[in-house]
Amino acid sequence: MEVLLLEKLAPEAMAWLEARHEAVYFPQLQDDLPTLRKAIYKTEALLLPRKLVVTKDFLEFGPRLKAIARLHEGSDNTDIDSCRDRGVRVIQCATANVRSNAEYLLGGLLALFRRGIVSSLQGDRHAEIRQGRELNGSVVGILGLSPSAHALAILLHAVGARLIGYDPAVHHSAPLFKRLEVEPVSLVDLMSQSDAVSMQMVYASRYERFINANVLEHCKPGQIWVSTSRSRLFDIEALAQALADGRIESCLLDGAEAGFASKESPLHGAGNLFLTPRLGAHTREAHLRASWYVAHRIHESLTLPRNSGLDSSISAPMALGSAP
Repeated sequence: MEVLLLEKLAPEAMAWLEARHEAVYFPQLQDDLPTLRKAIYKTEALLLPRKLVVTKDFLEFGPRLKAIARLHEGSDNTDIDSCRDRGVRVIQCATANVRSNAEYLLGGLLALFRRGIVSSLQGDRHAEIRQGRELNGSVVGILGLSPSAHALAILLHAVGARLIGYDPAVHHSAPLFKRLEVEPVSLVDLMSQSDAVSMQMVYASRYERFINANVLEHCKPGQIWVSTSRSRLFDIEALAQALADGRIESCLLDGAEAGFASKESPLHGAGNLFLTPRLGAHTREAHLRASWYVAHRIHESLTLPRNSGLDSSISAPMALGSAP
């Protein structure tokens, strides 16, 4: 086969790809690594889920591979150098879920500010009336200026929030702050002034446990947290203590790593910690954008010669839209 897909494309994009290449959707292989290795021997392009790690050894089983695609961003599950050495293009759609993640973060802030709504949605028709808070007039700390923060800033300005921001990889004088109408502040000031913190920092190993006890000691009491960032950015013990003593009133994290709040974790049983399974990126619209991008880039990788100047590493993101 030319293309082996372990994740499902949107029907329109799948039909477009099938009209041009021999493409097979076989999701069962993601749980059967020995069979997958045999299947990729004559495969030219792969669409893989997040959990499957591409290593140098994995690539040895696919001598004809020209492209490995993902419907998500993030390269920590792919040996980029080995792919480059073998001339295998790594395709990632980095912008498809920008809007969906921004709306998730906004929805999380609204839900945690008005917890009584959540109780009613869970089926409690006689839920206790709880006094909520309003985003209008609140100070929201934007922690990390990744693309989803750009869309979120527009949404938060529309509801009347005041935005302050910090990103360890962006200088406080960068024009981006002015463009987003986000006041640059130090990390300590962001923690001490924010009624709520939205974290969408890009993960890097040097930022592991970035949110630690030294940072959380500056929390404004009763602070709300929402995050689509990797949970490895949190020091688990420090977060558990902040949730327990009221510095953080409630926290919503999307896509925490396995074991983050397991029975062995100090976060286990924390009633004000809410975890969702990467829901931020999962909307019909985001899936359609990512599907079209991946389908076109796979077609491009299989039809153009390897020496055509095509980037053999991570593909550049496309602009938001339903198709390239």
